[in-house]
Amino acid sequence: MLLVGLTGNYGTGKSTVLKMFRNLGAIAYDADEIVASLLREETVIKKIKNLLGDRVFRPDGGLDKKKVASLIFAHAVLRHSLEDILHPQVFEKINHLLEREERKSNIVVVETPLLFERNYEGGFQKIITVQTAQEEALERLEKKGVKRGEAIERIRSQLPLEEKASRSDFTINNNGTMEETEQQVRDIYKKLMSKGHDGDCCRP
Repeated sequence: MLLVGLTGNYGTGKSTVLKMFRNLGAIAYDADEIVASLLREETVIKKIKNLLGDRVFRPDGGLDKKKVASLIFAHAVLRHSLEDILHPQVFEKINHLLEREERKSNIVVVETPLLFERNYEGGFQKIITVQTAQEEALERLEKKGVKRGEAIERIRSQLPLEEKASRSDFTINNNGTMEETEQQVRDIYKKLMSKGHDGDCCRP
């Protein structure tokens, strides 16, 4: 089993690329989706309340994700502390999912936005970075309702794409058409399939 980390920056299209790998037959996991599930767990909610206080909770007791994002992207220490709470549990859940995985595949792709920022590269055998011009990323995010200022703040909290690409085994240019991106994914998938060696998943 070949363990592949898929990364990039905010708005580069990582989730779209992940779906393409899944369609080709890879086992694919989105770390952000797993985080969303963790944020519904009582033990995790309690830890977040201890860290950030009641200010990030709605009157009905639910977590206000917009308030969380606004707070942590303005305070790096809080952001790193929250990541320390969530990230180990994300990889633990992925390991459990793989243990129960009935479908066999030689390739496991894990979308991990902060792969380099958190020094997780040692947990993967191959790394792919999805690249998109910043203006293109901002326009895509604006269409999804993300304010430009908020998007820029998040992008600035991440390492430059050029650095991520230089530290990766493969890069995908996602500035063009969907067909052009799909062709790059197919080419990389073929190369990954040819590797075919074993490994333990997601242990950064």
